[in-house]
Amino acid sequence: MSNGRISLGQKGEKLAAGLLKKEGYRILEYNYRGRLGEVDMIAEDGDCLVFVEVKTRRSLVCGHPLESIDLRKQRQLIKVAREYLAQKGDEERFCRFDAVSVLQGNGEQPRLELVKNAFDLSGDGF
Repeated sequence: MSNGRISLGQKGEKLAAGLLKKEGYRILEYNYRGRLGEVDMIAEDGDCLVFVEVKTRRSLVCGHPLESIDLRKQRQLIKVAREYLAQKGDEERFCRFDAVSVLQGNGEQPRLELVKNAFDLSGDGF
């Protein structure tokens, strides 16, 4: 992955974190990595534990950022969430999966979109 793409992704995650905090989320982990994969952020929204995937793009030429959270990606995030919950001994905790899209065009104001409960443990979303 090029430095430009890494930088774009990092900028998107930073913007997404700001949005989540503004919405009242409390971020617990950034870029959580387990044996089964990675999730961009883990946060609390009230009593709910939220696994957040952030997708950043410069334009819509390749489609909306959230389109890249396909069924395969959803299943991967579910595995990571289950691993995290087991690690914390919190398998019964209510949780959900949110997604944040960031459109960060050159010289344009970034556009952010938060989708709460983007998909569930069955992997049925979007």
